[in-house]
Amino acid sequence: MKLIIQIPCFNEERTLPAAVADLPRAIPGIETIEYLVIDDGSTDRTAEVARELGVHHIVSFTANRGLARAFASGLEAALTFGADIIVNTDGDNQYCGADIARLVQPILDKEADIVIGARDIASIEHFSPIKKLLQKIGSGFVRAVSGTHVADATSGFRAYSREAAMRVNVFSDFTYTLETIIQAGMAGIAITHVPIRTNGKLRESRLFTSLFSYIAQSLVTVLRIYTMYRPLKVFSVIGGVLFGAGCLGVARFLYYYLSLPTVQTGHIQSLIIAAVLIMIGFQIFLYGLMSDITAKNRRLLEDMLLRMKRADLQSRDKS
Repeated sequence: MKLIIQIPCFNEERTLPAAVADLPRAIPGIETIEYLVIDDGSTDRTAEVARELGVHHIVSFTANRGLARAFASGLEAALTFGADIIVNTDGDNQYCGADIARLVQPILDKEADIVIGARDIASIEHFSPIKKLLQKIGSGFVRAVSGTHVADATSGFRAYSREAAMRVNVFSDFTYTLETIIQAGMAGIAITHVPIRTNGKLRESRLFTSLFSYIAQSLVTVLRIYTMYRPLKVFSVIGGVLFGAGCLGVARFLYYYLSLPTVQTGHIQSLIIAAVLIMIGFQIFLYGLMSDITAKNRRLLEDMLLRMKRADLQSRDKS
C-alpha cells in the first residue's frame, strides 16, 4: 500500500520546511510514504526548498494556475506515481501531520473512499466569530446540497483512495473543497470525516481577499456544480416560480374581469406580463429537460474517462 502526501504550494519557501517536517514517516498498514509538492508558479524558492527537504516528487507550473488546478494536477501526478491513497494537505502547515494516520484509516478499513479532516472550528483562535459562524452555515449548506454528512466542508486536509482520485473531476478555478464533496455525494462515492487538529497560524490566507468575495465565489461554485448534476431540478424550480407567477397574474385578471364586468380593459397590461412569465417559465423548463439529457451524456463521458484512466494505470503498473 503506497501513500503519497501532496502539498499544493504558492510561495511557501518559509512555511514548507515546517509542513514537511510535520509529515509522518511511517503509518500502520502503509508500506511506502512519499511526498509530492505542486509548485503553483511560485516566484520564490519553493521548488528549491522542496528539493533540499528531500521531497520525492515535484510538479512545477510556469505560471500560477490557482489552488483548484494545483490540487487536480497533484491527484493526476500521484496516480501516475503509483499511489494507492492520496492525502492532500496545505503548505502553510495548518493541519497536524500526525493526524494523517487517522485520516487514511477509514480507507484502509474499506469504510470510505474520501475522508475529510474536520477541524474544531470553535477552538481555532485566529478565526473571527463571523468566520466561525460562516464556516458552520456553509458546511451545513454543502451537506444539504450534496446529501453527505461532512462536518467541515472547507477543510483541505483530506484523503482519497485510488478509485476516488480517478473519479474526481475539478472544474472550478477557485477552490476544490466544496466542488469535490458535492461531486462525491452526487456520484455515490463513499465519503466520511474524522476529527483532526490544527497547528498555529503561520501566515494569512491567500485564497480570498475578503469574506464577501469568498462567500460569493463559493456560492457560484456550489450552484454551478449542483446544476451540472441536477439541471432538471434547478431549472424546474426556476421555471416553476415564473410559471406560477404568470398563472397568478392570469387568475388576478380573471377575478377582476368576472367581478367587475364593466371594467374589462383595466388590467390588460398585467395579463400580458402574466402571459410572458408563463412562456418564459415553460421555456426554462424545456431548457432543463435538454440540460438533463446533456448531463446524462456527460456522465457517460465521465465513465469512459474513468475506464481510460484505469487502463492507463494498469498498463503503467505492469510496465
